Amino acid sequence: MKGNEIIWSDKFCLGVEEIDQAHQKLFSMMRKLVNLIEDSKSAEWACREGIKYFKNYVIYHFESEESYMRSIKYDGYDAHKRLHDNMKHNTIPALEQELVKSHYSRDAIQHFLGICLGWLNGHIMIEDRAITGKISNKWVGSPDDDEISDLKNAIIHIMNDMFCMDTKIVSERYGGEDFGKRLCYEMVYLTQKGEREQIFLVFEERLILTTIGELVNIPFDRIDQTLLYAVSQISEQLVKHIGLYFTLDTCQLEREGMQTAGTFDRMFAEKFPSYSLLFDTGIGYFAFCFQKQNNIG
Repeated sequence: MKGNEIIWSDKFCLGVEEIDQAHQKLFSMMRKLVNLIEDSKSAEWACREGIKYFKNYVIYHFESEESYMRSIKYDGYDAHKRLHDNMKHNTIPALEQELVKSHYSRDAIQHFLGICLGWLNGHIMIEDRAITGKISNKWVGSPDDDEISDLKNAIIHIMNDMFCMDTKIVSERYGGEDFGKRLCYEMVYLTQKGEREQIFLVFEERLILTTIGELVNIPFDRIDQTLLYAVSQISEQLVKHIGLYFTLDTCQLEREGMQTAGTFDRMFAEKFPSYSLLFDTGIGYFAFCFQKQNNIG
């Protein structure tokens, strides 16, 4: 991602001056930030400033935007505010913690940029435009906070038990942001009612390389057929345990297999999953996405 690619465009305008001005300033800041990070000597300072800016941004801009939504009695207010709260209380603190703990490593900086830039573009183009009725809000109808929290805690417990990883939440409403090289494994179940339930497990490549490498005491530097098979086995074991939350033990597995990142991204373009969580395992990122559909490809 180059800084000159982060250019404000009229397509981002909502027609609400205060909100548009705040978004335009954020684009300008992100463009400067990316340009600074490309210079390795200024990368750490740039990330520190970027985190500081985002903290201030979410405090003041989110409050302003939420005030506007209340003033027009926007019916998607609760869902939109939950996205704000998730960014404020989960994502930014998690990204900051990773940057500091890793001493601003290349991977941590990539996570910071990928998640923030992806969130910025997706949130403005979808959720913020929905405020003015330009498009539909794609997160309306998502589970409540307690249900998501229960699943989050279950996955953290399972990851810790299976892999002895100190897993932490990055986002309780992951929007498909690109966090680096990813391996996407899909599993589709058919329920007793004839409905299809789709699960995507998304692993950062370095998570698989490190985890399997340590397991067999062989260093891996690239993904090969052996590791792809390992991904399928890990995915099946994870879903076996996580699936109890969704009573998948009573469903029939219709199909499973590796999918491209493009296929995964298209899912978000069509409909956001019911459950979509992003975790930091300390070794790499991991995402779990679940949705019900009447018909899947």
